[in-house]
Amino acid sequence: MEKRLIGCIEGGGTKFVCAVIDEDNQILSETLIPTTEPERTLRECLSFFNQEEDRLGKLDALGIACFGPLDLRKDSASYGQILATPKEGWAYTDLVNYFSEGLKIPVGFDTDVNAAVLAEAQWGAGMGLTDLVYFTIGTGIGGGAIVNGKVLHGLIHPEMGHVRLPHLAEDAAFGGICPFHGDCFEGLASGPAIQARSAQAAENLDRAHPAWEIEAAYIALAMVGVICNLSPQRIILGGGVMNQEFLFPMIRQKTLEYLNNYILAPEIIEDIENYIVPPALGKRSGILGAKALGEQALLESNKWA
Repeated sequence: MEKRLIGCIEGGGTKFVCAVIDEDNQILSETLIPTTEPERTLRECLSFFNQEEDRLGKLDALGIACFGPLDLRKDSASYGQILATPKEGWAYTDLVNYFSEGLKIPVGFDTDVNAAVLAEAQWGAGMGLTDLVYFTIGTGIGGGAIVNGKVLHGLIHPEMGHVRLPHLAEDAAFGGICPFHGDCFEGLASGPAIQARSAQAAENLDRAHPAWEIEAAYIALAMVGVICNLSPQRIILGGGVMNQEFLFPMIRQKTLEYLNNYILAPEIIEDIENYIVPPALGKRSGILGAKALGEQALLESNKWA
C-alpha cells in the first residue's frame, strides 16, 4: 500500500516553506518561496504542489501553518483568511479556499505557532505532556499552547506576541515597533525591535552587547506571564532570535528572579534547564506541524484509509 502524502505549507513573513511529507515524516520534496504579494506567493506554492503531484502522485491532504492573525472559526464567513495582519498587503487573504479549490483535497489550517506546538507535542520536546507552550521569537513573536491535550483556540486563537509587558526602566527611551500596540512583547523583543533599538541586526550584535540583557529580560517577563496564566509543563522557545543559544541561561535565570519563589514547582525551581527549552525538532517544528494539520483534516474528512 502506498504511503499517504501530505502537502505542507509553513507561511512566514519572509518566506513560505512548501513540502511534501509522507506518513513517516520523511520530507520527499521542499522549496522556499519568498513572501511577496499574496497572489504571486500563493500561485507559486500551488505550482509547486501541482508539479510534485505529477512526480509523486496525488496528495491526500494539505496542512497550512501560517502567520496571523487568522480566522479559524469554521462557521465564520471569513474562515480560512488572514485577518488584520501587520504584514502589508496580506490582510484578508483567503488561504483555505485558494488551495482547496486548486488541489481538490482536504485542507487543515492553523497558526504557525499552534502547528509548531502540535508537532513538538507529537514528535518533539513535548512528547508525553498534556500542557505545553511554544513561542517563536523572530521577525514577529507568537505563541501556541496545548492545554489538557488539545490545541488552545478560544474565541479565535491566542496572540501571545501582543501581550503588554512592563517597560524596563533602562529601555524607557524605546517606544517599541508594533504598529498596533507599540511596546507589546513583539514590539519590544522581536528581531526587528532589537535592530531598531540597537541600529544593528540581531545576528550582528556581539554577545556582550547590552541589548541581549534587555532582550532576555523581556522574554523572561513574558515567560512569567504564561507560567502564571496557563501553568504549562514545559515552554519551548524557537525562532531566529533564539538561535543565539546564550540567551537560554539568561532567560531562565531572569524567569526565576521575576517569579521570586512564588511558584514552587520543582520542575521550575530545580530543573529550569529542562523547563524552558529549544524545540527538539529544530527548524522542522513548523513544517511538521503543517503535516499534522493535514493529517487532522484528512481524518475529519473521513478519507483516511
